[in-house]
Amino acid sequence: MSRITNSMTRRQFSATLSCTLAAGGLWSASPAFAMINLDADHALAPRVLGDENAPIRVTEFFSMTCGHCGNFHRRTYPKVKSELIDTGKIRFELRAFPLNGVALRAHALCRALPIDAYFPMVDLLLEEQKQWVNASDQVAELKNYARQAGISGSAFDEIMADRPFLEAVYSMQLDANKQFKIESTPSFVVNETHTFSGAVGFDDFVKQLESFTI
Repeated sequence: MSRITNSMTRRQFSATLSCTLAAGGLWSASPAFAMINLDADHALAPRVLGDENAPIRVTEFFSMTCGHCGNFHRRTYPKVKSELIDTGKIRFELRAFPLNGVALRAHALCRALPIDAYFPMVDLLLEEQKQWVNASDQVAELKNYARQAGISGSAFDEIMADRPFLEAVYSMQLDANKQFKIESTPSFVVNETHTFSGAVGFDDFVKQLESFTI
């Protein structure tokens, strides 16, 4: 697990935003992907998959640069989606818990997109996480991924420079820590009462849900 000890304090967050940002596919670019929304309400709107009325509601708090989060999404999440989400057994929500400045910017990029484009971008960045996280210029690499989604260089720069939008995304981490005592990623909250953490396999993931009756 990646822990909050690697996270930004408010002072570090402000300092990060004050720095000069670096400015320099898997799908075909379309106009829908090119439309960014930098309203704070859009940043905070739920990103949900599955039946809204499913009896089990799982919220994952993750960091885009967390290797454990990447492992969960590459190894476990596909089966969670096919066997639990797509079958209507669980409602699954993703919430940002950025552990560093690059993770914050990656989350901001995803949350600036139309909601229906959010999950494809998250999937892409987590699938190829090692490639951009290990790049010499991580933000420039993110910019290349943004172009695959039809986001122009100037629009990407606009996202990266929008302090209120970045603060809105970062506030999700603060709220998670306050409400659920989340300190590491990935962490999961089930029906707002049960919390577990780690890049668990599918069987262990299901065991955490047993008391809620799948």
